Amino acid sequence: MCSLKEICSGLPLDPLPLNPGRDPNVPHAPMRTPNLTAEEERVSQYNALRYFPPSHHATLAPEFAQELRQYGHIYMYRFCPKLYPIDQYPCRTRQAASIMLMIMNNLDPAVAQFPQELVTYGGNGQVFSNWAQFCLVMHYLSEMTEEQTLVMYSGHPVGLFPSLPSSPRAIITNGMVIPNYSSRNQYEKMFALGVSMYGQMTAGSYCYIGPQGIVHGTLLTLLNAGRRYLGSDDLRGRVFVTSGLGGMSGAQAKAAVIAGCIGVIAEVDEAPLRKRFEQGWLMEVTSSLEHCIKRIRETKSSKTPLSVGYHGNIVDLWERLLLEYERTGDLLFCQANQLMSTDSNRFPNHGQESLRRHIKAINKLSDAGMFFWDYGNAFLLEAQESAEVEKAGGGATEFRYPSYVQHIMGDIFSLGFGPFRWVCTSGDPKDLATTDDIAATILEEIGANVTDHIRQQYNDNIRWIREAGKHKMVVGSQARILYSDQKGRVCIALAINQAIADGRVSAPVVISRDHHDVSGTDSPFRETSNVYDGSAFCADMAVQNFVGDAFRGATWVALHNGGGVGWGEVINGGFGLLLDGSVEASKRARLVLNWDVSNGVARRCWSGNSKAYETIQHTMEENGQLRVTMPFPVQDECVLDRALQG
Repeated sequence: MCSLKEICSGLPLDPLPLNPGRDPNVPHAPMRTPNLTAEEERVSQYNALRYFPPSHHATLAPEFAQELRQYGHIYMYRFCPKLYPIDQYPCRTRQAASIMLMIMNNLDPAVAQFPQELVTYGGNGQVFSNWAQFCLVMHYLSEMTEEQTLVMYSGHPVGLFPSLPSSPRAIITNGMVIPNYSSRNQYEKMFALGVSMYGQMTAGSYCYIGPQGIVHGTLLTLLNAGRRYLGSDDLRGRVFVTSGLGGMSGAQAKAAVIAGCIGVIAEVDEAPLRKRFEQGWLMEVTSSLEHCIKRIRETKSSKTPLSVGYHGNIVDLWERLLLEYERTGDLLFCQANQLMSTDSNRFPNHGQESLRRHIKAINKLSDAGMFFWDYGNAFLLEAQESAEVEKAGGGATEFRYPSYVQHIMGDIFSLGFGPFRWVCTSGDPKDLATTDDIAATILEEIGANVTDHIRQQYNDNIRWIREAGKHKMVVGSQARILYSDQKGRVCIALAINQAIADGRVSAPVVISRDHHDVSGTDSPFRETSNVYDGSAFCADMAVQNFVGDAFRGATWVALHNGGGVGWGEVINGGFGLLLDGSVEASKRARLVLNWDVSNGVARRCWSGNSKAYETIQHTMEENGQLRVTMPFPVQDECVLDRALQG
């Protein structure tokens, strides 16, 4: 066991810690296959050893070589700490301490998916590339002053550099690869070499708060899907079929029950399935397709909320549902207009054939009355490459079925709503309860004077925040998430900061968000899939978001290649900001949060989204310093026809 002070003292070199290898009692990341040449293996060894003085190379080189060949990456297990105490941080500035706390939370074994491989979620969302980087970062943060900034290159701490007190204390980039080389094959090599890293969205930016965030996001998706497809947000007796219980997708079972519907979730890996059942997030587990059919029928009849984890392939589940329809004419979910989301991260090795079977079953069931959408991981893009997925409108991001952003969440983003979150650094549940009440009260107050469609979103989040404590969402840190627009985020942050100043909240609070937000992410098959002016593949918004948050006062900022939909498919940016009760913290929060939302709404407005147009126009009316370039509509399409014909 080592204390936090020892962890922050830098790399333990005299003597070297013992090397117990991998802990068999925790889950581990799958073996990687980078297919390095002999020369590339040599470079990888060299890159790992440069963290250590030559006197230790003879000891470390053989074990690093073994890790590379056995696991496909050099994790440096010898330096993996055995304890993560977070009650006292030996820092010179509270801003640095807040970053350390969030790093510790991301790597907490109760939170992280593969803690010994430094993977927080998503199977490959790294906090760091190896344990030497972790040790150096914790040491740098413990030494940092308010006139220094820690610079991070894909997990590697370049060092502390002089900066202003108003500057971020950390600048993080992950996977910033020259575009022509941003392929998955290149990634595997670069990660094995130790020169680049996949930070997902909130793993490599130290902002993950456990599965609560995706539970809330999935709940809102289901409620708004019900309104769009069913004309109701009463989902009792409705059936929700999906796949994936590991990492982020593990939240789907919980969200289904909170929404009141019947969730059937397929998962091929028994470990995450059992974990979600033991956590109470999953009500039943079965490997029997017949049992799944039986429970769907029973709970549909009684309109009883239920979550069933099916241990098997989602394709087998879909084909069994299709067989049931072909045998009996009973779609099971025909009258209920079944809702479906998919997370196909865990398909077997024969993925292409699996995808062909998958989409064939979906097509037939959809023709019979099922509502289908792609929820989150570019399933339709992958299916298009392996199976025939008919495009709807011919655009590069348009398929036979919509992404959930195109039909459900995109307009919510255009209203400025997105995943605002906070972490109580005290670790005291009483502080979380106080901040919950502050947030709900704020939304109730400002929600009384808004339009109906905005009030609906406020009401969903007030319902969530008032009931969140009942659902035992906290894993690791005392954290909370809700979706709010720009005004709500600013008002909540300022009210929490005042509560810290007044002593109603006992310690500082870190605010952040998921990168999956209004302006944090350029992702043509997810977050910006409803942008139709030809700019869906442009990443200016995310980069500008990162830069703008930095000089407006964020405590740390991060910019990533990859996240959610895969390496090379997305650029996303995020931030963390410490509220310590000071006037300066209020000023920073106001500047950062106003920019952080308006940047994305302005881009969506320019692309032609009418809801974004209305939102940014209203925001300009409230803030005289904001001036956004507004698009003029083409009122007469004949003008274009005549011009093009000529």
